[in-house]
Amino acid sequence: MTVSIRLNEADSQLFKSYAEAHGLTMTDLIRESVLERIETEHDIAELREILAEPNRKRYTHAEVKAELGL
Repeated sequence: MTVSIRLNEADSQLFKSYAEAHGLTMTDLIRESVLERIETEHDIAELREILAEPNRKRYTHAEVKAELGL
């Protein structure tokens, strides 16, 4: 599948500079950025589900530190 996007000159230069600085092609930069966003949104949705569980045990910072021996 081929996708094209239109960027203004400032965004185009920013994307190109970033890609060059990180040794990426524009295709790789955009692909990785989109995949990262999808993964982040998925992780956030998953975390919200976990936190919404009514019987979930919660720990204070002090309890975690004590458990880890810190």
